[in-house]
Amino acid sequence: MFTKQFLTTVIDRSAETPLDRRKLLTMTGLAGAGTAAAMLVPATAASAADAPSDASILNFALNLEYLEAEFYLRAVTGRGLSAIDGNGTVGGVTGGREVHFRTKAIKNYAREIAQDERAHVAFLRGALAGAKVARPAINLRDSFTAAAQAAGVVKKGQKFDAFANETNFLLAAFLFEDVGVTAYKGAAAFLSNKTYLDAAAGILAVEAYHAGIIRSTLYAEGYHASSIYHTVQKLSDARDSLDGHSDDDQGIGSKKTGNLVPTDKNSIAFGRTTGQVLNIVYLNPAPVTKGGFFPAGVNGDINTSADSR
Repeated sequence: MFTKQFLTTVIDRSAETPLDRRKLLTMTGLAGAGTAAAMLVPATAASAADAPSDASILNFALNLEYLEAEFYLRAVTGRGLSAIDGNGTVGGVTGGREVHFRTKAIKNYAREIAQDERAHVAFLRGALAGAKVARPAINLRDSFTAAAQAAGVVKKGQKFDAFANETNFLLAAFLFEDVGVTAYKGAAAFLSNKTYLDAAAGILAVEAYHAGIIRSTLYAEGYHASSIYHTVQKLSDARDSLDGHSDDDQGIGSKKTGNLVPTDKNSIAFGRTTGQVLNIVYLNPAPVTKGGFFPAGVNGDINTSADSR
């Protein structure tokens, strides 16, 4: 039998809000003792180690999955997600439309990734149940232009349309995919529930496959248009300028030497903190709570970018 202290500790780690905690205590029969049950392990026990709850981490991931799913689904089908309710403010999606792919293989890649991202959203929403956050407002139009201008891919005053053609689509996908991989890598260490950790590791693997597809496809495209290598490097450098002073982010190499797998000297992938991830999706190296792809911010407890200036 699990002890009351063990169950209460698990609940503290899994509940994102006091209301979630009370619901879980009721479900496990620990709420009947009134304040006595709450006194077994204080609600702030998990925060004693200054660690976010598992639910907070999964909801942070859900925000990112909303972004990726909306991007890929709209590129492939012209339509977005249907299930978007939850805690926090439900927002609309600006921009995004079906891409007219000229290469059948790339369209098939995009279709498969879109299905994966939609499944990730459904899985996380199901795992979080009543604690899930709603889809926040997402900008797939002005944000890509701002990112491309900051990277020097387009000049100030020019626009970058991620859905104009398959090359632009691939460049936009590159901007997302590597970030998704590093986000799951960075968050894994904070998950205490092994079931959640196993699921997160599985999603991390899928995101890494996606990143590999996008990086490999762009590398092959570079043989026909060598400027792609330089453009990808600019986007990589832009991400590096947002998430701190380290030089971890990497492009795809050149026609002479490929760099399809971005790793350190030990061939280990690097991770980003939640704050660094938000630096990139907010397009701001300062500590802010909104901007870029999330004009009103993300939903959930983890919502502030790091001070990476």
